[in-house]
Amino acid sequence: MIKVVIIDDEPLARSMVKEYLAAYPDMQVMQECGDGFEGVKAITAVQPDLIFLDIQMPKINGFEMLELVDNPPSVIFTTAFDEYAMQAFETNAVDYLLKPFSQERFDKAIQKWKSQNKSAVGPLLEDSVKQPEESNRVVVKVGSAIKILPVQEIHYLEAYDDYVKIYTKEGFHLKKKTMNFFDKALDNNQFVRVHRSYIISLSQLTKIEMKEKDSHVAKMKDGTVIPMSKTGYARLKELLGM
Repeated sequence: MIKVVIIDDEPLARSMVKEYLAAYPDMQVMQECGDGFEGVKAITAVQPDLIFLDIQMPKINGFEMLELVDNPPSVIFTTAFDEYAMQAFETNAVDYLLKPFSQERFDKAIQKWKSQNKSAVGPLLEDSVKQPEESNRVVVKVGSAIKILPVQEIHYLEAYDDYVKIYTKEGFHLKKKTMNFFDKALDNNQFVRVHRSYIISLSQLTKIEMKEKDSHVAKMKDGTVIPMSKTGYARLKELLGM
């Protein structure tokens, strides 16, 4: 039996997918979800072979949801926003169904998935286009819970192997992204990459000090001392108008 989960905030859209799936007795809908939070929980609990995923949903969007899943299943996107088609395919999604779609178009997506050996979704590309809300927040996992961090709460970021540590007043959160990703995603008027391994928030910077000849450090409000490369120091000086 092929396990399926449908994740869409529109009940009518979920019903349409279920109706079309009735033509496939080997596929069973294990769970329906109305938002990305429910979707993460369902995928963790059910371990589906295939998900039908909307992009624009309340709380977190479809792309943000996929980032929170350790081993995402195969994905067929179902959405009314065709401008996201390229980004959807950049995630190695099986297919992209533009609402409203017909049974015939749906069948093509299913056959494509089956012919691809049911391959799982690939990693999200670092340079894929971000949705507007993703410039103002970062979605992280805290144990089994999901937390939305407004960028205003971020003090600084630090490279940590294949992850990035995102520091706030509460401590830090891990995100499986690269420093280059955040360097591009965050507002360059608010955040500065001062070192290969550090990005700081200007709102948290209190002082720039010389450590040695031609070597400087940034002092943050919480007392953290962050090293700066020559390039990072020059970038920070330029932004501060020094």
